[in-house]
Amino acid sequence: MYIKKTLEHWSSSSVFYHIYPLGCFGAPAKNNFRSPVVPRLKEIAKWLPHLKKMHINAIYLGPVFESSTHGYDTADYFKVDRRLGDNQTLKEMVALLHKNDMRVILDGVFNHVGRDFFAFRDLQDKGVNSSYRDWFANIDFSKRNPYGDSFTYAGWNGNFDLVKLNLQNPTVTDYLLKVVDYWIENFKIDGLRIDTADCVDIDFLQQLSSHCKAKQSNFWLMGEVIHGDYAHWVN
Repeated sequence: MYIKKTLEHWSSSSVFYHIYPLGCFGAPAKNNFRSPVVPRLKEIAKWLPHLKKMHINAIYLGPVFESSTHGYDTADYFKVDRRLGDNQTLKEMVALLHKNDMRVILDGVFNHVGRDFFAFRDLQDKGVNSSYRDWFANIDFSKRNPYGDSFTYAGWNGNFDLVKLNLQNPTVTDYLLKVVDYWIENFKIDGLRIDTADCVDIDFLQQLSSHCKAKQSNFWLMGEVIHGDYAHWVN
């Protein structure tokens, strides 16, 4: 009997180390979007001997892109948070980790954005006339949200600082796939951890998986599933 052998994915033999950069490297709790860039991500270089001693060969970095506070309230998917550095800082750190035989996984926060996200700002400014009104879930102009805007919306787990994206809108999903392309092409990342995957539209997850693996066959996706049928998301 002939048994076809499949190559083991690199993640199966990896030892992962998780770093939450904003907290780990002492960044301010809030981003005022005006302060000078501080390249705190460079602290990773000092950790290399320690990481190697523990045989770490994969680094998972918590949110690194521009956000209002804790990183999961994204303001700009295309720009590294000024409290951690700039895009060049991240490029250099990923290259350094790769040089030391460590793969890099970034945090993909695609279920929601922060209130400083450009499309949400446009919605606040233009209301019903905003071309981005369909970018967000459950927009309702008949009532106000706790922040006093002239509309309400779905927030992650009732948190109105985390504005849920409408992942059934093809314009939104196309935008997010362009974000992923940017991360892969410019930062050479090896995988993504999908934040709150149990809340993310399953069709988008399938689309994301196909898109990433077509772009990079050994790309790794990990989903955060806290509630529900785990097998459903794996399949």
